[in-house]
Amino acid sequence: MIPLSMFGRAGLVAIGALAFLVLGQTSATRAQGNLTLYCAVQEEWCRAMVNAFERKTNIKVAMTRKSSGEFYAQLKAESSNPRGDVWWGGTGDPHLQAAEEGLTLEYKTPMLPQLQDWAVRQAEQSKYRTVGIYAGALGFGYNTEILKRKNLPEPKCWADLLASGLRDEVQVADPNSSGTSYTMLATVVQLMGEDKGFEYLKQLHRNINQYTKSGAAPAKATSLGETLVGITFMHDMVTMAVQGGPVKVVAPCEGTGYEIGSMSIIKGARNLDSAKAWYDWALSPEAQALGAEAKSFQVPSNKGSPVPPQAPRLADVKLINYDFAKYGSSAERSRLLSKWDREVKTLPK
Repeated sequence: MIPLSMFGRAGLVAIGALAFLVLGQTSATRAQGNLTLYCAVQEEWCRAMVNAFERKTNIKVAMTRKSSGEFYAQLKAESSNPRGDVWWGGTGDPHLQAAEEGLTLEYKTPMLPQLQDWAVRQAEQSKYRTVGIYAGALGFGYNTEILKRKNLPEPKCWADLLASGLRDEVQVADPNSSGTSYTMLATVVQLMGEDKGFEYLKQLHRNINQYTKSGAAPAKATSLGETLVGITFMHDMVTMAVQGGPVKVVAPCEGTGYEIGSMSIIKGARNLDSAKAWYDWALSPEAQALGAEAKSFQVPSNKGSPVPPQAPRLADVKLINYDFAKYGSSAERSRLLSKWDREVKTLPK
């Protein structure tokens, strides 16, 4: 072994600098082949996307699946030391809030000319800190077997969910954790006005059997007969029907809101090249076709992506003019969630 003393102080500094450069290059090279993905759609779709991307690029993906509201809170908590690279999927409102708060990175993908107008508007509105990847309408579904057994009328409208016969028979997610449920909160406020909307939510509270963490969970519970009615995005309920569940999907007669599922690169991403590679690929027809294969039936954002035949036709749904700018803003979203916590969630049954 050669004694380090023979190099002298200058030699030791040089060796240390060289070691730092070598280790740094090795770390950087390794980082380019990795991606940390925060995925906010169904687990099956997340896995299908990860597997296809890894096969295509040889980039190794570490994926975590949570609801949109949970990932927004995680990005905020990790802002001083970001752990993730890409936040893919989930409703656009928390993505827009994250963009406004500087939690996500501006990126003008070369895929923009291939996207539907609503997806491009989402990008423009966020100053290119997020982009639309799919769209889907809010609604609810009911278990046809339970409805028949209880001899109850078919619910067709938001108002029908207040019926006394549905006491403890309706399930919806908590809007703090679920982008689906926040979309419902913002939809009711826009559809009915804030005062009447919150009065509706207070009355609906009496019929709620559980506020779930995940927005899609009420669809599965409806299919399994754990609840009679589940309030979800319509495509989540369609998935249960396609799998053979005894459910009927409803587009509320008064009108309803919709989501633009979104994707963002996290500010401070450690694997930025990999993040951009995912971002561009996820907007391709090839990648977007994986949704239907994983039995997720949203309307894809790439004009060249075929719309799954099972997907609810947005043209047939009475959609409100959902104000994404207002209800995706940090101030409005925080205000509505605080008001819901204070005036609705704490009410006795």
